[in-house]
Parts: sequence; C-alpha cells; structure tokens
Amino acid sequence: MGQKDDARALTSRRTLQPFLAKGFFMSSDTMERVMARFLITSALPYINGVKHLGNLAGSLLPADIHARFRRQTGHEVLFLCGTDEHGTPAEFAAHAEGLPVADYCDRQHALQADIYRRFGLSFDHFSRTSGPANHALTQEIFRRLDAAGWIEERVLRQAYSPHEGRFLPDRYVVGICPFCRNTDARGDQCESCTRLLDPADLIAPRSAISGTHDIEFRETRHLFLRQSAFQDRLRRWIVGQRDWPPLVRSIALKWLDEGLRDRCITRDLSWGVPVPRPGFEDKVFYVWFDAPIGYIAAAVEWATAAPDRDWRKWWQGGEQVRYVQFLAKDNVPFHTVSFPVTLLGCGLPLKLPDIIKGFNWLTFEGGKFSTSARRGIFTDAALRALPADTWRWWLAANAPEGADCDFTVERFVAGINKDLADTFGNLVNRCLSLVAQRFGGAVPCGGTPGPAEEDVGRRLAICFDHLRRHHEALEFRKAANEVRAIWRLGNAYLAAQAPWATLKDDPLRAAVAVRTGVNLIRAAALAAWPFIPATAATVLESVGEASAALSWPNDGETILTSIPGGRRISVPPLLFPKITAADVTGP
Repeated sequence: MGQKDDARALTSRRTLQPFLAKGFFMSSDTMERVMARFLITSALPYINGVKHLGNLAGSLLPADIHARFRRQTGHEVLFLCGTDEHGTPAEFAAHAEGLPVADYCDRQHALQADIYRRFGLSFDHFSRTSGPANHALTQEIFRRLDAAGWIEERVLRQAYSPHEGRFLPDRYVVGICPFCRNTDARGDQCESCTRLLDPADLIAPRSAISGTHDIEFRETRHLFLRQSAFQDRLRRWIVGQRDWPPLVRSIALKWLDEGLRDRCITRDLSWGVPVPRPGFEDKVFYVWFDAPIGYIAAAVEWATAAPDRDWRKWWQGGEQVRYVQFLAKDNVPFHTVSFPVTLLGCGLPLKLPDIIKGFNWLTFEGGKFSTSARRGIFTDAALRALPADTWRWWLAANAPEGADCDFTVERFVAGINKDLADTFGNLVNRCLSLVAQRFGGAVPCGGTPGPAEEDVGRRLAICFDHLRRHHEALEFRKAANEVRAIWRLGNAYLAAQAPWATLKDDPLRAAVAVRTGVNLIRAAALAAWPFIPATAATVLESVGEASAALSWPNDGETILTSIPGGRRISVPPLLFPKITAADVTGP
C-alpha cells in the first residue's frame, strides 16, 4: 500500500494546527512556575514483532521504574513512549504476512501496547510514529531546518539490487565493517563497534534480503541534515552534561572526536513521513529523523485528550523540567547527536535531554538476543510463563548498567526463589498469617516499643535514604539491592523478636513485635512498588493501605507506626511460589 495514498500522510502546513492550536511558543510570563517536573521517555520499540527481554531491560522497564519513583515522591511526571513504525523492516514484515503495511502496523501496535500494559509499564501515553501528529510535526520541523539553511540537497550513489529491482535501504545492505571487521555490519550502523556507516563503506556488500552480491551503486537525489555545522555547539552541550553516565558521554564524544558527518535524512521508500519539498514526492524521511520527533508528537497527542493539558509546559519547560531519556547503547548516537542537532537547528524552544541513561546489552545464555532469529525469551512468552513482577524484579536487579549482563535460566530461577519467595514472600506470609491465626485478623494493640523497635526504625530510615539516593542517581542495581536490604531487615527483626514464641509468656511484647512487623511489611511493599507494582499493591491492600503506594514512606517515628493497632488485615495468596527451570522454558 502506498504511503502517499494513506489518509494519514499529511503534507500541508495547516494540518499541524489541530495538534498545535496554541502555537509552538510559550512566553516566560505565562509559563507555569512549577519545580521538579519530570519528562521521561524510553526508546521507541520497533513495530516489527514482539520484543524480547533485552528490549524491556534496556529502556522500557527502567524508565517505568523511574517514573513510578518520581510519582511516589510527589513529582509531576509525563512518561511517554510509542511504537516506531516507519522504515523498511515494517514494509518487509507486512509483505511477509501479506498485509498492507498500515494494517500490519495497526495490529502490531495493539499487540505491543497490550503486552506493555500487562507488564505494568505506566505510560501516560503510548503513541505511534505513523500517526498524524508525528507526520505534521516532522514536516514542520523539516521546513524550519530547511528555511534556516541546515538542509542540503546532494546526489548519492545508493545501493541498488538488480535482482530485486529496487534501491536497498541502508540497513538492508550488509557486509564487512571497515573499522572492526565485523562480517555482518549493516549499512547504517555496525552493531559491534556502534559506528555509523553508509552502505558504500562496507567491504563486500550484499543484500540482506536475497543474499546476492550483485550490488550496484546508482545515482539518486537526497536531502542531508548539515550536522557538521553543529560540531562545536554540540560538543559544548555534551561536555556540560555532568549527570550523564560514562557510557553515554564516551559514545557521544567518540562521535565528535571522529568528526561529525552530515546525515542523509531521506529514503527511497513509500512508507514513512512524506518529504514536503518539490521534486521529492517519491521519498520519505529516514526513520531515525522522524522517530525521535515522535516523543514530542506523543506529548501533543496526550495534551489533546484533556482540556487542562498543555504539552508546551513539558517540551518548553526550561529548567523547571528535567528531561530523562532511557535507551540502550546502540541508540545513544542518535539521541546524543542527531536528535539534538534537529532540535537545535529548527529554532524552536524545545527541551534538550538533561540526562540520558544508556544501558549495555542483556545477553541470553552467552549470546545475543535476536528478534529475527527468535533467539531468547520474548515478552509475550514471558507473560505466559510467569507473572510480570517476576520478570520485572530480576531484570531490574540485574540491569546491564556497567557492563553487559547475561540472562541464564539457572541464574533467573535462583534469584527469583531467593529474593521474592524466600525473602519478600516469607516476610509477608509469616507475619500476616500470625495476625490472622493468633490475633483474629486484627493488628494487636498494647505494649510499648523499646530499644529493638528504635533500632529497626533507625536502620529502616537509613535504608530508605540510600534507596532514594540510588533512584535519583538512576542506579537500578543498587536501588534493588537496597530494597532487598529492607526485606531482610524485616525478616531479621521478626526472627529476633519471635513473637510466636513470646505470645504466651509476654503477650504485650508479642503485640509490639507483630504490630511493628506489619508496619515493616508496609515499608517493604512501598520500597518495592516501583519494581514490582502489582505485588506491592496486593500487599498494601492486605494491610489496609491500598492507596499508600502514591507516596514515599514517612520519615522518623511514623515509619513504623503508620498502621495502628486494631486495623483489620487479610492474608494475600502466596505471592511467589518457588519456580523451576521448567516454569521458565516449559516442559
């Protein structure tokens, strides 16, 4: 199906107005003065098929955990994502299934959105880059770049396959990387050394579709974004980002050190955002040009859903907004160079990222996850096998932050049984079961807290202080470890006080210990909520705190006295049964 015939192909300036009726600009005297507003985006999952656990671990899940933490601590949050739907892979995937590309994308978007909902990803809006808002906004930004002199027309020699009778998009030309000698480098980027490439750079290029080596390079006209003109300006901006992790800074500066090259932003395809320039009616924009603009378009769409929303207070919020991006290391160059150049060059007062949290790769049993080869565990299969929180916990607790992390079934089973079944699940079950069996289902009254409660309260406050610092620093492994420490603290307190043993001889002392234990469960669930929200919500509801996950635990003495004596509680079903390898992989 031709994109030009699709009703969603918006090409005139006036089509922007339904989405941007209030205009791009917001004057400083009308800007709402609100501090600590967080704009959070995760890398847009591509449309061609269900994503594997590596995609979840490398951007989607950590972004959700951070969004939940920021909401929990009282900040205003706008968490955006969506499917990336343009480019050749969408065309070929649709062709393989015998569907028009628009219909294929409709189906796959609905499928992915449902999977992420079931994983508990709390997007404020889950968008689509093929939607009219992104088409209109991409074209408007292009016009502004063009008017400012940052677009240049050039004649290219592009890969053409006589066997297939078509120009081949960059990523569908593969060959040997001239820098690291990877034999399967793509024509747009080498996944091994992350360098940007053009198909002509490859040694022994071949078609990724047919495998034929009869690649010809024919002349065709294209448009380039003059990134090289932003070399110095971009370096000053990147060097000034003190909160970026070393991985992201090093990748971005490596690009600049090698010399920033102009980037072709058009392609000889039918599916994508049409290029609003005479003579280029048969071309669309390069997917990596329009996809990041999709973050802004997602906010525009979100704002149209309610009259009190204004996307500009986020994307034009200046220092009042902290913009945090989450993405895997192979996406870093596009978000630290190409997208910032687009924003700087278009002349609109749009927000540049304050923090880019880049992740290394999650590997699978010693090798790479692969969507095309169906190697690894995919999100739909994961949800069929085990509850979402099981996967969320392990992936966050083993986040590939400092280096690549290998997923093995053996490590996964051991980690889930130790952390979730033996530690958190045990804390909840033994304390609440005691309340139900020995106190008639009501938190016991009476008794006076003593040195043991003072000590555990002090330790708990320290843990929450550390946990908050790790969340704020985007240190997910350390944050998960602090959650573990809180769970262990609760178990250690109950084991030391043994209220089940002192109930007969010292019932008031036992009452204090059980009441403190119930409050420790509340604290443990609140700490866990960003990581395992469904389970934490179940636990909080069991202790009568159904809405407590919306706020960070109180400081000081109230942290262990929030739940009073006399409150009725319930015992939840077994939270995390022990699992085996067969539960993960099937019989």
